[in-house]
Amino acid sequence: MNGLEALTQSELRGWVASIVEEVIKEKLGEFVIKHEREAREISLVERLLRVEEELKFLRQLEEERFSALMKEMNTRFEAMNARFEALQKEMNTRFEALQREMDTRFEALQKEMNTRFEALERRFNFLQWLIVGGFSFLSLLLVLIRFES
Repeated sequence: MNGLEALTQSELRGWVASIVEEVIKEKLGEFVIKHEREAREISLVERLLRVEEELKFLRQLEEERFSALMKEMNTRFEAMNARFEALQKEMNTRFEALQREMDTRFEALQKEMNTRFEALERRFNFLQWLIVGGFSFLSLLLVLIRFES
């Protein structure tokens, strides 16, 4: 029986080893498949989390860029306003200077015209008195010539 037992034990060992090997392969395959799915799910979740974090980072970066752009635009607009105000002041001072110059020219022209009109008026007055004097002299001369005749 020892031989049979030995043979049976040896066969039994081989048989048990093959059964255990099959069961282990089957269970190991199931385990791997199950954990592959879980690993994929975990991988997908991790990817989703990374994508969400990246989107969040990009949104923050976009907000920072937008705020920086707004600040830059505000400073540029303020600089433009300052330049326009300076230009407006310069234009006002030039216009006022031109206005004063025009006023002085107009006043000088007005004075010149007044002196010319006064001179013309004096000439007309002189001619008027000359004509009146000439008619008076001729009238007197005619009266004297008629009176003598």
